[in-house]
Amino acid sequence: MTESLYQAAILELAKQARGDHRLSAPEVTVTIDNPLCGDRVTLDLTLRDGRVAAIGHGVRGCLLCSAAAVVIAARAPGETAAALRAQADHVARSLTEAPAALGKPWPELAAFAPVHQHKSRHRCVLLPFQALLQALDRAAPKV
Repeated sequence: MTESLYQAAILELAKQARGDHRLSAPEVTVTIDNPLCGDRVTLDLTLRDGRVAAIGHGVRGCLLCSAAAVVIAARAPGETAAALRAQADHVARSLTEAPAALGKPWPELAAFAPVHQHKSRHRCVLLPFQALLQALDRAAPKV
């Protein structure tokens, strides 16, 4: 891995993932694994009036996976399921096609632009988003 992959912004985000960030009484909990590298994300979610009311996470994985979960936890509250689905799709597309667009509209995601060059690490960034999508599917019908 190149040094630019784990730049200061990723390291700072990943530091925020340390400790317990789980919800005590979530509406839904999803656990998803990446069998290729061993990353595991558990995501807790509660919706109110069609928006994310609370989100929690636990990550056993690499810095990229942890950092992505932190961004989701910071940005998802108050968002609709449709907006979060669009954001997850945007991240997946941007990682492969347009890494410069990653930071729109969530500026913290710009830190993941170097991952574009490491296709094997895309899933590390996307795993928390996949957990979020599964949790949204289980919590409420698609919006």
